[in-house]
Amino acid sequence: MRFEKNILFGVHPVNEAILAGRTIDKVLLRQGFRNDILPGLMGLLKENKIPFQFVPPEKLNSITSGNHQGIIAYISAIEYTNLDMLIPSLYEQGKLPAFAILDGITDVRNIGAIARSAICAGVDALIVPSKGSAQINADAVKTSAGALNTLPVCRVESLYDTVKYLKSSGFSIIASIEKADRLIYQMDFNSPLAIILGAEDTGIDNRLLNLTDHRARIPLTGAIQSLNVSAAAAVVFFEMARQRMTVP
Repeated sequence: MRFEKNILFGVHPVNEAILAGRTIDKVLLRQGFRNDILPGLMGLLKENKIPFQFVPPEKLNSITSGNHQGIIAYISAIEYTNLDMLIPSLYEQGKLPAFAILDGITDVRNIGAIARSAICAGVDALIVPSKGSAQINADAVKTSAGALNTLPVCRVESLYDTVKYLKSSGFSIIASIEKADRLIYQMDFNSPLAIILGAEDTGIDNRLLNLTDHRARIPLTGAIQSLNVSAAAAVVFFEMARQRMTVP
């Protein structure tokens, strides 16, 4: 099997990895890929919900000097968790579930830092989209101080559909945004909930915002009126932890 760092390349090695159930973040296919191979491969990718993209040959050649045969797969540094199975498991444990939904966060270091704060504050899982998010690679795991090896991460095709599913499962949805009427300290975190965090440049998608039950902001009084998303996440997570803490 042909490996190079966190990638696997070549038609048969990639096919074998998919059939063996390896966790693959995404697949790059050469534009003009051979038609006799493509239908079967596309079927496997779609069946296993693996994101894929067609790119120029130069892109593939810049990633590896090996004989990639027009296909490169990025092998995930973690194993993803099935959200449908996680929710009932948490309820059966008597827990009050709390998830963090990451919308459009493309910096692996931010994802790693968010995971580290999440596991320290008692967040039960991260939810990330299969497209439009940073690849959770070795750098993300390192930045998380190993948290991503323990904290469940659920990768979903549609954050919009996932938020609707969470709402139907009894979750409250809270969006952490800069422009909100209420402060995070006025939120009630003592229920099953999902906290949505958006990218610093684009924020949270409006379709997701329209599904939220609450929008809350962190009070900022300094000359700079914004926080790095991982710092903002830590503030919100630990307000949740404070409210849920049982004091003797």
